[in-house]
Amino acid sequence: MAAVSQRSASALWIALLTAASMVTTLALGCATPFPSLAALAAVHMRRRDGLALMLLAWAASQFVGFVLLGYPRDGSTLAWGAGLGTAAVGAMLASHAALRAADHRSVAARLSLAYAAGFTAFKGVILLWALVLGGLHTAMAPDLLAEQFVRNAAILIGLYAVYRALVAAGVPPPLPMSAAATT
Repeated sequence: MAAVSQRSASALWIALLTAASMVTTLALGCATPFPSLAALAAVHMRRRDGLALMLLAWAASQFVGFVLLGYPRDGSTLAWGAGLGTAAVGAMLASHAALRAADHRSVAARLSLAYAAGFTAFKGVILLWALVLGGLHTAMAPDLLAEQFVRNAAILIGLYAVYRALVAAGVPPPLPMSAAATT
């Protein structure tokens, strides 16, 4: 694939996954699946494109929250918005780092590893923000963590199914499959 069309394919996937995250955010009341997006991007995108996805998905979630769902515009809510942005970027960086450190060829293994690393990093950054902003008991409640882990894993499976269906329908992948297996 030529460099220009490769950039176009990456931009298309960033837009498609951002749109999917907005739908999920609306459906779940602003629970954007950042760890799921991070895992999928780590397996199928260059790190730079994955970071662009995370920032765009974060901006979209802020739009949904503040404009469509009427979130209050106070200091605490704005600070939590910044916290979610840093957690989203942390999830992406951790997902990519985990894949670089492991030599798994199976897509399922790569997605699982990237997801576990991304979820852990996301919640670790949220923990740090909760120490500053409050809400530690809610952010780290074991039953809530388990629910979020399972929900995000289910969303990852759904996003991957949509990804595979679109690629099978002719939408070019963001990276050639050989490069996605090693990048």
